[in-house]
Amino acid sequence: MSRTGRVERTTKETSVLVEIDLDGTGKVDVSTGVGFFDHMLDQLGRHGLFDLTVKTEGDLHIDSHHTIEDTALALGAAFKQALGDKVGIYRFGNCTVPLDESLAQVTVDLSGRPYLVHTEPENMAPMIGEYDTTMTRHILESLVAQAQIALHVHVPYGRNAHHIVECQFKALARALRYASERDPRAAGILPSTKGAL
Repeated sequence: MSRTGRVERTTKETSVLVEIDLDGTGKVDVSTGVGFFDHMLDQLGRHGLFDLTVKTEGDLHIDSHHTIEDTALALGAAFKQALGDKVGIYRFGNCTVPLDESLAQVTVDLSGRPYLVHTEPENMAPMIGEYDTTMTRHILESLVAQAQIALHVHVPYGRNAHHIVECQFKALARALRYASERDPRAAGILPSTKGAL
């Protein structure tokens, strides 16, 4: 049974298309007009082994905020759609990823309840190319709100802004992959004592 999601989102500020296949091979085709954000979405698809297509056109003449935010909202909605009824999945996933001097620890619960805990080093460089580093938290907030997941992201240390952000996306990719994969011992079972996720 296919576990795919497709979301189109159009406003006066952006036009977004996101397609995701949770059981893919990491094939990625991404274009948002924000180079570093494209790089992070590429990490998400490749390390999560999700086939991921993202096509966003936004009001970059203003800044990258709307483009990044609306893409993250659509991505979260597509991920939720692809999860379907969540029967037979692991539900929980975690991963710790180092990137040179930086370390990211990510834990996820595909709970149906949106909640974000996010910490990263203070006094990071404000920009990575055209990417505002304060947007990382906002991306995660937007993703969590639409995907309806609980997500804890902790970067206890790091020095280089590129590394600090990238290790978060790599760890997120792996944690989402582990949580959304099918558990062969739980086929046909919803991983919840409540009977709903």
